[in-house]
Amino acid sequence: MSVTRALQQPCSGGPVVPTTPLVTFLERVQETALDTFGENNYDPKLYIDFSLKFNNLSATIDAFDKLPRSENGSVPVPDLQEFIEKWFGGAGDDLVFAEPADFVPEPEGFLPKVVNPEVRAWALEVHSLWKNLCGKVSGSVIDRPDMHTLLPLPEPVVIPGSRFREVYYWDSYWVIRGLLASKMHETAKSIVTNLISLVETYGYVLNGARAYFTNRSQPPLLSAMVKAIYNRTGDLELVENALPALLKEYQFWNSGIHKVTIEDGEANNHILNRYYAMWNKPRPEASVKDKARASKLSSDSEKEQFYRELASSAETGWDFSSRWMRNISDFTTLCTTSILPVDLNVFLLGMELDIAFLAKVVGDNATSECFLEASRARKQAINSVFWNEEKGQWLDYWINNGTTCEVSECLQGSHTWEAGNQNHNVYASNYSPLWIDLFNSDTSLVEKVKQSLQSSGLVCKAGIATSMINSGQQWDFPNGWAPLQHMIVEGLVRSGSQEARSMAQDIAVRWIRTNYVAYKETGEMHEKYDVENFGAFGGGGLYKPQTGFGWSNGVVLAFLEEFGWPQDLKVDSVSYGTQIDEF
Repeated sequence: MSVTRALQQPCSGGPVVPTTPLVTFLERVQETALDTFGENNYDPKLYIDFSLKFNNLSATIDAFDKLPRSENGSVPVPDLQEFIEKWFGGAGDDLVFAEPADFVPEPEGFLPKVVNPEVRAWALEVHSLWKNLCGKVSGSVIDRPDMHTLLPLPEPVVIPGSRFREVYYWDSYWVIRGLLASKMHETAKSIVTNLISLVETYGYVLNGARAYFTNRSQPPLLSAMVKAIYNRTGDLELVENALPALLKEYQFWNSGIHKVTIEDGEANNHILNRYYAMWNKPRPEASVKDKARASKLSSDSEKEQFYRELASSAETGWDFSSRWMRNISDFTTLCTTSILPVDLNVFLLGMELDIAFLAKVVGDNATSECFLEASRARKQAINSVFWNEEKGQWLDYWINNGTTCEVSECLQGSHTWEAGNQNHNVYASNYSPLWIDLFNSDTSLVEKVKQSLQSSGLVCKAGIATSMINSGQQWDFPNGWAPLQHMIVEGLVRSGSQEARSMAQDIAVRWIRTNYVAYKETGEMHEKYDVENFGAFGGGGLYKPQTGFGWSNGVVLAFLEEFGWPQDLKVDSVSYGTQIDEF
């Protein structure tokens, strides 16, 4: 395919989902806190997560407006501290922590292939961390949601940890994989029930369960969660309850702003999807920082488009990465809405296959066949637009070759571009199609992709790097993230190739070991890890490294469930290249 054509691509403009009066006010508090307390240990999200102590927003605003202020907008520190203590509940106070009903210290049949006593003891400690991450929204959130930015949810929740005091969408898939390894099936089902409730309320699963997240989603994995639980439990009622929400979510992703029709050089039309947040203002959870970054832009329209790109980058889950930038040294060149990402379309292909499977389970053969047909079309689109034979990878596609896009130009007619608009930089997401059986069942393809991965530079001594670009952003080198390890490892395992499984096991061993050593040194599971340095947690990005940590716990447990750990294999070894022979 030498030439492709994008049909009717809106770039700037587009819908905006309004936020709540409380969120708007808390953005003012957030800004005043920065002016008053300074940047040291300042986290803007803290202030946007406050709740009202009194059922009177206008009285709270009046009291805030009466605080004494200097010319630069700061308030005397004691006055602001007193105001916050009097009028607000603390961030996270509206989430009540409670031990999950199905937690037991050592579940029957827990990780039977883990024989090494040292690893087994650690795995039980990781399993016990679910108690720290489980809770339920308070009664006040249910009764008076307008007093909170935390959203009401019907069932107990599992959060990632630390500053992430709410449910997040794509994190929840790997949390569920860990819960299934922990035999905590009811807690896993509660997560799905909560996400279904968000679809029923908003039409899609939100980025997270906060009022300020209603303008965007995150990588769509709800169907994968339902299927994973069904495969383990056979819960038909869960499938029946989930299917209407899955169909609604599918419609959200496959219409309007997220949907892109592509015409290739042979006049074949393909439908692919992109991220596109319904927001063109600073993100409330980081409003002051977003405004500071936008200050170098001259016009209001440029700022609005930058804010949309920021929110759309957050919708990807990869916030932030060189992957979304035209110029990796200039953060304001984020251009996420102009990119067709490989992994988003892999997740949607997975959704189509999952819905086909689940519909068949409940006897809806017509829906099943419809989604199988959609999956065949998407597989062809992924191969036509993303696959690069020379590199043996699937590459993100830039709609406009990374150049800026004028609003009038984007909203009119169609656009032609060269197939060279593929992004040739190496990202772990370039290998995400391996996660889907339609790709990993092709033996010759798996061999080619496996060789590409081996020579890519991504596989480091402590796991798979997110990219080969050290941009200072957290979704770049040298950071490795649990979900990326898991997708690639599981795809290699599902291929059925013994060589691919050996490579998968080698990566899993490296990842388990670095998690183990970091845990022993810090007493924590971490959000991300530095794959260049054994036992080191990751850094970079726009906030301090976090601990807890939902998806890291889930992937370690899932890896130990799949591969086990033999009696004589050392877990704190820094020697690489021979681990697999020791199994």
